[in-house]
This record gives sequence, structure tokens and C-alpha cells, in this order.
Amino acid sequence: MKILQVYHIYPELFGGVSTVVYQVTRELCKRGHEVHVLTTDAYFKGKESREKEVKVYRFRLVSQMLSKYNLIVPEIKFIPYTKRLIKEYDCIHIHGYRNLYNEIIRHFAVRHRVPYILQAHGSIPRKGKWVLKLTYDALFGYRLLKDASKVIALNKVEAQQYRSIGVPEDKITIIPNGIDLSEYAELPPKGAFKKKFNIPGDKKIILYLGRIHKTKGIDFLVRAYAYLTKKMNFKDAVLIIAGPDDGYLNEVKALASSLGVYNSTIFTGFLSNENKLKALIDADVFVTPSFYGFPITFLESCAVGTPIVTTSLGDMLEWIDGKVGYVTRPTCCDLAEALYRIVSDDELCRKFSRNCIEVVRSYFLLEKVVERLEEIYKEVVKSMVYETSDY
Repeated sequence: MKILQVYHIYPELFGGVSTVVYQVTRELCKRGHEVHVLTTDAYFKGKESREKEVKVYRFRLVSQMLSKYNLIVPEIKFIPYTKRLIKEYDCIHIHGYRNLYNEIIRHFAVRHRVPYILQAHGSIPRKGKWVLKLTYDALFGYRLLKDASKVIALNKVEAQQYRSIGVPEDKITIIPNGIDLSEYAELPPKGAFKKKFNIPGDKKIILYLGRIHKTKGIDFLVRAYAYLTKKMNFKDAVLIIAGPDDGYLNEVKALASSLGVYNSTIFTGFLSNENKLKALIDADVFVTPSFYGFPITFLESCAVGTPIVTTSLGDMLEWIDGKVGYVTRPTCCDLAEALYRIVSDDELCRKFSRNCIEVVRSYFLLEKVVERLEEIYKEVVKSMVYETSDY
């Protein structure tokens, strides 16, 4: 099949949807499909895909500044170029929901009778900027969902979110993110990250890895860490906050300072893939206090056997709580107690670590996930052929 993947960031940025798109694209190419990517220069560092067989169509944005506020507006020639491009494909896979360029893709896909699959990646809820999101839904979103041949949910929660805005049950398919374990066959030695950042070998590491953004609940984590060290008197752990600033770093630093934990908190900034892996390996527990969809970092953590702690503040993944870590109520004391149970109990930590690797192997191997995507692609292409023959 000739498949077009659509997302405004490519190749991989720090985790997130761009990593999913990159991994899916690479796996589809291995399976003999011709896969192209339609993207923009948002956050682009001049490094094209490492896969020679992937054709990347990259458009300039009207404003890089606007992209930091999730307003992704490609240059005007995106429209005529897309009009010519779309009809070349058997199917299109759109990643992300509330992007203005999606309406252009939808319009020409419908005109040329090319089926498209929409995967929102946790972006359906209207929390924060709900007026703008409601406006987008009314102008473009409902039509985008209506004309999609299928929508992909990452979990049961997201499937319900689709239903809540009117997507019929027979159009929804649940397919989680996957991970390529071959990339974890040779791991860096344990202790490399601690050595790089001068962390004593006997210290436990509590790790947050991702964008430093207000929606991630990092303030809960800092408060929980302060509770752990001050109220529970556990002094043997350091807090690592790793990732690029997305507008919230100064507030997090100010909070850590006001709570008296700044000196035992390390802000690493952006980490390369190699250093990210070293951080995950040395971490005793990986924490994402709030998320929507299915963070790929959860699978990366499990792939190296690092337990997970999160809260019920955002979405839920049923395979975490009690199996590979804990899901707590979104309070600093509950989060602190969950962290304490893991970092203070080596046997529990080893149990969760074993479960992490087993869960990934059983349910989240990339090849199995892409195999299910292939089935969806074939189904929508076949359906479109039948519709066209009846047209």
C-alpha cells in the first residue's frame, strides 16, 4: 500500500506523538509499504529521517512562535500542493485532532475519495482553552470525525471520549502505542547517568521525563517530593526533572525553591536519546503525574524495567496500577506515599521491574501494534473500493 502519515512534527522530538509516527513509519516500511510523511518545520533541527525510503514533505509554518501555542499554520502553498498530493495514496493516517491543516487534508481526501484514519492521541478533551476547542469542533472537528473511515483510540478512556462527541461505536478501534524492543537489546551500564550528573551511587532517583508544561502535573510531583523529604523524612532520593521547557520551567523551579527542595532537584533540560535511556536505567521510579492518551515514555520506562507512578488527574491506563507501579489520587501525600513504597522496598521494586518487561512483551510490541494498523488500513481501503464501485 501507499500510505501517507500526517503530523506537524517529524522526525522524533522528545517523546510524544512524533516518536509514535516515526516508529510506525519505520515499521510499515519494513513490511514493504511505501510510506510518506506530510509534516512542517515545527521544532525542526535540520535533520531529516534516517530512513532513506521515507519521503518527507515538509512545509514551512507561517509562525514558529504560534506553534508554541499549538497554532500550527503552514504556508499558503500547502493548499495547492496537498491538493495534488493526496490522490496518490491508498490511505492517510492523520495524527492529532485540533490542527487547522487537518481540515485541508480532510477536504481533499473526501474530494479524491481517499480514506483517512484519525488518531487523536489524547487530544479530544476540552480541558483548558475550552472555548477555542469548542469553536474548532463546531467549525472543523465534528466534520473531521464524521468523514474519517476509522478513529483510533489508545485506550478505553479515549474510546469513551470519542463516543461522547458523537463518534459511532463501529468506527472506533482501540490500538495502544507500541515499542521496538530491539532498540533496548544493548543497554548502557547502570550508573552512567548518576556519574554524568554527580549523583551519589546510594541515592534513589525519582524521574520525570517529558515536556515541562503546566498540564503535566509537575507541580504535584514537586510537592510530593517535598512531602516525602520533609514530612516523611526520607532523605535518600533525588528528583530529576528532565525535558525541554514548554513555558513552565521557571514556575517549577520557583516552587522547588519555595518548598526547600531545589538543591536536591536536578533540572537536566533536553536529553539526547542516549542520555534519556541512561536516565531511565538509573531511575528507581518514573513519574508522570498527569497525561492524556498513552505516553510512549511509559513503554520506554517499562522496556528497561523501571516502575511507574502516575495519578488519576488525567487519563487512566488499566495495566499500570498494582502491576508495574501505582496510580494514586492527585494529592501530594498520596503521590509521596506511592513513591516511598517503591524507593524504600527493593523487593517490591524488583517485582514491578519484572512485570514491566513482561507487560511490554505481552501487549505492546511495535510489530504487533503495526500489524493491527495494517488490518485497519486494508479494511478502509477495501471499503472505499466497494463504495466507489457503487458510486
